[in-house]
Amino acid sequence: MITETPRTARTLPSAPLPFGGASGWSERIGRWMRTRRTSVAVVALLTLASAALRTGQMGFHYWIDEAISVGIASHPLSDLPGLLRQDGSPPLFYALLHVWISVFGSRETATHALSLCFSLAAVPTAYLGGSALFGRRAGLLAAILAAGLPFLTYYGQETRMYSMVALESLLVAVSFVRVFVDRRRRWLPAFSLSLAAMLYTHNWALFATLAAMLAFAVCVMAAPRPRAALWRDGFLGFGAAGVLFLPWLPTLLYQAAHTGAPWALPPVIWSLTQGLYFVAGGRGASVALALAAGTGLWALTGRGVLDRSPASGPSDRRTVVAALSLAVLGFGTLLIAWVYAKTTPSWSSRYLAVIVGPLILLFSLGLARARGLGVVALALTCCFWVLQPRATSVYFKSNVAAVAHTIGHRAGPGALVLSTQPEQVPTLAYYLPGSDRFANPLGPVPDPHVVDWRNALQRFERSSVRSVLAPLIRGLPAGARVLLVTPLSFQTEPKWMVLIHRSSITWARYLMHDPRLRRLAVGAPHAQGPGVNVRAELFVVRGR
Repeated sequence: MITETPRTARTLPSAPLPFGGASGWSERIGRWMRTRRTSVAVVALLTLASAALRTGQMGFHYWIDEAISVGIASHPLSDLPGLLRQDGSPPLFYALLHVWISVFGSRETATHALSLCFSLAAVPTAYLGGSALFGRRAGLLAAILAAGLPFLTYYGQETRMYSMVALESLLVAVSFVRVFVDRRRRWLPAFSLSLAAMLYTHNWALFATLAAMLAFAVCVMAAPRPRAALWRDGFLGFGAAGVLFLPWLPTLLYQAAHTGAPWALPPVIWSLTQGLYFVAGGRGASVALALAAGTGLWALTGRGVLDRSPASGPSDRRTVVAALSLAVLGFGTLLIAWVYAKTTPSWSSRYLAVIVGPLILLFSLGLARARGLGVVALALTCCFWVLQPRATSVYFKSNVAAVAHTIGHRAGPGALVLSTQPEQVPTLAYYLPGSDRFANPLGPVPDPHVVDWRNALQRFERSSVRSVLAPLIRGLPAGARVLLVTPLSFQTEPKWMVLIHRSSITWARYLMHDPRLRRLAVGAPHAQGPGVNVRAELFVVRGR
């Protein structure tokens, strides 16, 4: 059994501090930083600084995924399970967003604030978790990483579940180490609840669960005999999470059979490094953190602790096993997800929110052990983060709001709104609240606030102008208006994007050459940014 005396967490900070030598002003600063009152003040300041950093884009307009979130959450709670059978996601974030909207409304700033809360909560959570596992110095470093991490900054201002998943991954990582490395059984409920919550928030938590099982195997191999109690806690911890998730399992199996991510490409080998760059805030920050933290972790594991040599104490052995567990939780999840996405395209770097927590804790331990090098690397990393360009336009993510406010406004409430990109319909429905007729290449859309991904690629392949668009136009009376919205840029793969490109060309050509239609306006306002931008064409049906 791997044990830790109650004083271990308190004695860890007595190791050499990352402020210089062990005498003079650096020693005084080190002692001052180790006091509880100072730590609380520093964490509070970091949280405030993080709030200032993470509120610059609160009013930015929605893009596709955010509008889908708001659209689903706008339905009654009792409807969410059925709606999510079409969408393919778990329900927890949407249920919380539904309650949030009922209190604060559905404007961009209001819904972004929910994600901001999760992002800010990660700062004290990282401090408390890092302090509990590796001492107060590592806790402060973890809080700094959580406060400045660009991943949390970006998704703390987006109406999606990724900042929530990152916070849950922190809770899972901390409680895992406390239960299976430190053998603190009172943390078992926290592990089961946090793991179940993450499973109910994003499907990639399934990969994190598999990685957690591998990390548990590491703990079992490192633990001395007898191991019956450890096996029992593992069964209880993972079993309780499984029981809690069991009610959603039938829906998950249905989603796996009928929904997916047809817009995604299989990852390549460098998707792994690009994903890590995305999480860490760029290549420069990733390299600085990896070199410094890797140096500290190598120093930790290079003293014979893995073979339990007498020269290394139980505290070192415990820290090594904890570090290995966090590495498996982080990098193991990354590899499992990569392998799965090779066969079932579903890769997206934003889904790596599931590894944010264990990597923050692992890097904070490495930086703390790297001493002065860790401080230099952290300062360099913060410089990379601060120097990243900041978006200033509210249309940075998408120009759909601008299109709706200009050309869409001229269409009027009774217009037929056509989108050749099916997943764009909820965004159009949000910014054109007076419109009630929507269609895409899959056909008329009965609920424009939800995307029906069930067998979507197969339905798209069967779509044609004759079967979908022509009947819609033939049934329009004189004076009716048609708003066609198409993407501005197109990808050459995967097939989903190819079909969108094809439909955009054929639908626009059909409407332009229909003698009953006259084009009134065309444009793509505020489409200069890198977001998901669209072009709109407004037509009117001529009088007979």
